[in-house]
Amino acid sequence: MQALPEPDFDEAPLLAALREAGFDAQVLHWDSDEPAHDPAAFDVCVLRATWDYYRRPDRFKAWLRRAASGSVLCNPLATVLWNMHKRYLLQLAEAGVPIIPTILIQRCDMQSCGSALRQSGWRDVVIKPAVSAASWNTRRFRIDELDHADAFLLEQVAQRDTLIQPYLPEVESGGEVSIVWIDGQVTHAIAKAPRFEGGEECVQPRTVESRHIAFAHRSLRAAQLEAVYARIDVVERADGSLVLSELELIEPSLHFNHSPAALRLLVNAIERRAHRPTAPRRE
Repeated sequence: MQALPEPDFDEAPLLAALREAGFDAQVLHWDSDEPAHDPAAFDVCVLRATWDYYRRPDRFKAWLRRAASGSVLCNPLATVLWNMHKRYLLQLAEAGVPIIPTILIQRCDMQSCGSALRQSGWRDVVIKPAVSAASWNTRRFRIDELDHADAFLLEQVAQRDTLIQPYLPEVESGGEVSIVWIDGQVTHAIAKAPRFEGGEECVQPRTVESRHIAFAHRSLRAAQLEAVYARIDVVERADGSLVLSELELIEPSLHFNHSPAALRLLVNAIERRAHRPTAPRRE
């Protein structure tokens, strides 16, 4: 078992609320083989701070399948598997959701690296893994750093699928907003400061506007997958438009300290799913 890369501030209030609702709520470590951490021993398994899954994605997928076979997994297995690889951004764009322009380079496709950077015309770019969390291996390069960007991109593509996106200056002025969605409702929003590998997340409450609500529902409709919780991360452009940066359906911080109502909604959603019939457990 590995320690969390940073504290999970949602854990304590969620555990307390679940126990108050009558659940025997425990924290499981997905990377543990100990019987006490077997997800199939529980009626419902709610993914939370699995923030290191990207380092061992195949092991994580095996754990997810084990959890889904003997428990009610939230979010559901198909949703989580779809959300693990950021190619979902391109799929959402095809469905009409505005996203940050994104180039996906497949692992070992070295020939596309230099041309992709230059043909994009972007003067300020972000390079990140297609399977990642907590800004791991996420770097920003300006136009005068293209040689360094080339080297970093080649290094990444040699090992994994990689994304290139333009850096949007609006994120420096509070333009990045996380919209929290629980069981069909937008509950609250958080303004985020830009973050790269090794940096700390800085957040503050943000007023939820009607355009945030509409965008969140639009994104989730386009995904066409069941979800109990979601965080829709958007960037507010200077012209007032919104573009999607991430649709987080696996392990997003939901910032319950800013919305007790969101916490209650999640507990109620878990309670309903705990009473659903599940597939017979394997002995």
